[in-house]
Amino acid sequence: MTTPSPAPSRRDYAQPVIAGVLAAIVGYASTFTLMLAALTGAGASPQQAGSGLFAVCLAIGVLNIVVAWRVRTPISFAWTTPGAAFLLTVGEPVGGFPAVAGAFLACAALIVLTGLIRPLARLVAAIPAAIANAMLAGMLLTLCLAPITAIAEMPWQALPILLAWAVGLRFARRYAVPIAVAATAVVLVATTHLPAGTFDGAWPALVPIMPAFTLDALIRITFPLYIVTMASQNLPGIAVMKANGFTLQPGPIFVLTGLASAATAFFGGIANNLAAITAAICAGPEAHPDPARRWPAPVAAGFTYLLLGLAASLAAAFIAASPPLLIQAVAGLALFSSLASSLAGALTEEDTRLPAILTFVATASGITIMGIGAPFWGLVGGIALLLLLRSQKPA
Repeated sequence: MTTPSPAPSRRDYAQPVIAGVLAAIVGYASTFTLMLAALTGAGASPQQAGSGLFAVCLAIGVLNIVVAWRVRTPISFAWTTPGAAFLLTVGEPVGGFPAVAGAFLACAALIVLTGLIRPLARLVAAIPAAIANAMLAGMLLTLCLAPITAIAEMPWQALPILLAWAVGLRFARRYAVPIAVAATAVVLVATTHLPAGTFDGAWPALVPIMPAFTLDALIRITFPLYIVTMASQNLPGIAVMKANGFTLQPGPIFVLTGLASAATAFFGGIANNLAAITAAICAGPEAHPDPARRWPAPVAAGFTYLLLGLAASLAAAFIAASPPLLIQAVAGLALFSSLASSLAGALTEEDTRLPAILTFVATASGITIMGIGAPFWGLVGGIALLLLLRSQKPA
């Protein structure tokens, strides 16, 4: 006879709840400036950028709560941080922000198809990890140079932020970026003149955007965003869950995140996906020693995202009135760890090192050929060189 497991105590729920709240706060505070800067750079007004962030917070909040509660597994969801980093490098396409929303909707459709068509999922999974990491690193490089550029152009504002980040990294590594965000808020309040009416209409609101479909936006945004979201978020998210003892069926998850992404696209929101970095907090031993009692963590994270979303429009209005370079500098600091891990993943294996370097250099170059951006050419070039090298027969 097996001994029944003891009834869960109050501590059994407190520990995962605290872990989930922490995961949401760290995830939000680390990258919300990047999200707003990316949407604004793609042509969104402050109200549309706030709407996009609010919509994504609502979507991932509901996904975290419903899915984890339903399946009693600590599956957690987030927005695509690498996708936002990519979007920040694209600029405003032909057709303006409605065309960006159309590209988001097309990307969501591809994610749904990936969940429904197994060969498509296998095709994405077949992209070598070194090439995918190199493409991501190439996109992140320009953004990670922003803190250095900011120090050169506005040292009195940028240096305190960098110092706060470095001190946080030394004494509270997980909170380094939120500390830098707090320092940025202090610097901006002290040095930036906010014109009257800056916060008018800053209440949380969903602003409907009718997606438009232009060839420029579909080529420059949809396909690279899809590849980045799948290769740098969904697949690592599955790997994180597997490393913590949870095996997922990816098809239904891709369909769910694709449908949620389609819904947020009508309000300016970028794609949703499996969490990768914050998933380790919700699914790991930090949430609870017993894997069966970790599922409340993403539920708590979901409710936290719903609350944080209420501040989206206020944050967008504040950032819109702030120096763009300073906001990009904070976003760059948030991406340092992602750049480091991407470069490490790209250069680990000797036989893929040169193709990865080609992908990295081509992506970082920012070139546009036939209206198609550098990430696509970096991916194609790296895979082509890898196939060429592997076709060589040993002497």
